[in-house]
Amino acid sequence: VQLQASGGGLVQAGGSLRLACAASGRSFSIYDMAWFRQTPGKEREFVGIINRSGDTIYYADSGKGRFTISRDNAKNTVYLQMNSLKPEDTAIYYCAANWGFAVGTMTEPSAYRYWGQGTLVTVSS
Repeated sequence: VQLQASGGGLVQAGGSLRLACAASGRSFSIYDMAWFRQTPGKEREFVGIINRSGDTIYYADSGKGRFTISRDNAKNTVYLQMNSLKPEDTAIYYCAANWGFAVGTMTEPSAYRYWGQGTLVTVSS
């Protein structure tokens, strides 16, 4: 599967952005889909994950209460709605796809088979 992330941009602190990740190819619905983010000099950080049916979602503490992940399997797209953005949310955001995680690995970038190219989110103070 190929992933294409979009929706990044410049926003003021307190604002909102919605990122989208469109998947090409068949069988999008078999993948659990995750969002990660990365800033220069730091490791890629887990943001959250939604399971293949969309009924189970898990967020990292950094985004709880502010970020919402959803998916539309008919459109082969997963979304990351980000509200109340903070300057520390500035990063390149990546979507990733995988199935069949080993126990305890879903927050690890190395566990994911497919990655989008990333979209830059900049939050100004």
